[in-house]
Formats: sequence, structure tokens, C-alpha cells
Amino acid sequence: MTDTHNGSISAQLATLPSLPMPELWALWDQHFPRRPSHRNRNYVESRLAYRIQELAHGALPTNIRKMLVEAGAKHSKIKTAAGRSTQTLLMPGTTLIREWDEREYRVTVTPDGLYALDGQVFRSLSAAARHITGTQWNGPKFFGLRSGKGAQQ
Repeated sequence: MTDTHNGSISAQLATLPSLPMPELWALWDQHFPRRPSHRNRNYVESRLAYRIQELAHGALPTNIRKMLVEAGAKHSKIKTAAGRSTQTLLMPGTTLIREWDEREYRVTVTPDGLYALDGQVFRSLSAAARHITGTQWNGPKFFGLRSGKGAQQ
């Protein structure tokens, strides 16, 4: 990586706060497949800034992302939806691997929080598990994120 490269990234990040919203949305559309439900300017800027840096420098290592997710969940004042474990809140890029019927399946969390499997996109892990097995499953349990009745591993 050259200093010029780092300078251009810094310049891109520095311009984000001054861009009009239509230009921010155009930039968003270049980096993400769909627009977020929160249309808060700070959210849009922060996600774009992270994505620009991620493309330039690479994603955080999996162990660091996991540690940050766990720390955030532990210290957050935001309560998760009833019955949802913090372990089902997976970072984009996370790949879950499950063997079923003598075949290995890889489900990857997309940047917009969906789940990609063999070129198809699912809204939930349960939908992906249903696609794999043909029957109704609790997605986090099927992929080993949860054990037993509501217990976390």
C-alpha cells in the first residue's frame, strides 16, 4: 500500500460529511445491494466509511469481529428481540458451514444482513435451513449457534 493510496482513502472519508444526501445515496448504491431501513445521515456516513476502508485494507479478522460483537452485546443497553440470542447477530462476511445429507453447505452473511447460499439469498437462517432440509428448522440451532431449548452454546 502506498502513501498516495492511503491519502486517497483519507480524502474519500473526509468528503463524506460534506456530500449532499443524493450523492451519499449514489455512493451507497455503488457499495451495497440495497438501501438501509434507517435513513439517518450519521448511519449512512459511518457504514460508507467502514466499507471504503474495508475494501482498501481488508475486513477485520474473524476472531476480532467475534470479540467485538460479544463485547457489544455484553455492554449494550439495547435489548435483543425476545427469544433471539446475541449469537444470531452475525457480522457480514461470516460463513456458517453445515453438513447435511452427505453434502457441505456454506451460508454467508451478506453486508445487508441476509444469508447467501449457492447463489440464493434468504432473509433468515431458518429459511436457509428449510431450503437445505425441506423441513422447518430453527436456523441458529441447525447451524450450531444454539443448542437445546433456547440455550446458548
